[in-house]
Amino acid sequence: MTITGMRDRLSAEERPAEFVEGLAKGLAVLECFDAEHAEMTLSEIARRVGVSPSAARRSLLTLQALGYVGQTSKRFHLRPKVMSLGSAFYFSARVDEVLQPELQQFVRKFGDASSIATLQGYDVLYIAHYSEQRARRPTASVGARYPAFATSLGRVLLAGMDEADLDGYFAELQPVPLTSTTIVDKQALRDLVELARKQSYATTVDQLDYGITALAVPIKSAGGRTIAALNTSGYSGMITAEGLVTQRLQELRSAAARISHILNRYPAVAHIIGAP
Repeated sequence: MTITGMRDRLSAEERPAEFVEGLAKGLAVLECFDAEHAEMTLSEIARRVGVSPSAARRSLLTLQALGYVGQTSKRFHLRPKVMSLGSAFYFSARVDEVLQPELQQFVRKFGDASSIATLQGYDVLYIAHYSEQRARRPTASVGARYPAFATSLGRVLLAGMDEADLDGYFAELQPVPLTSTTIVDKQALRDLVELARKQSYATTVDQLDYGITALAVPIKSAGGRTIAALNTSGYSGMITAEGLVTQRLQELRSAAARISHILNRYPAVAHIIGAP
């Protein structure tokens, strides 16, 4: 599977008539860089994006001319200008004003960390995060993207999908273990998603990374559709999944309800996040 993921690639039938292939490839090139691939050769980028070297080269030269990509010898890397793309979302979605205060209030009461994420393809994409932990985890930061099946946020978001989309997800899913305890059996994962749908919350322990125990609940639109998820997380060994449910579930649901109410007051922000 290429870096853009199972459902980020649109089929020919899904593409609008005005679809610009070159723009899509350029964005895919930007997305293929991450912590493990901070610098890459042309051939490495082409392979990760799933395009020909000539197509990758055209995208890279365009992005380099625009200031989004730099080059040292034969290896390409992102330049700081890329941050302007993310900040455009951050400010247009009014994350500081609309979302961040709820996360800060929750963390002040319980400590640890709290995040909001949406589905991007079949991954979760963190759109807001707040932590008072001394050693901030690199896995939880705005813009981070991880497989939905391995996170409490993702399981809640998957539970909000309709049956046809969920069937398609599991048909294409090829889960890989991220820790020694990551659940990769498809039927077991489907059962956990169904449980999250029934309970309207999900917990995970050491699924995405060691030391992360998390609890997540859905954030719903005015129409009742799950458009995002809110979580609270702490270090495994200091808090259990059962402890999170007992101590924090009620407050987490209240915070999610307040965020839903806020989004109803700011339709433009809700649309940016993903509400219909």
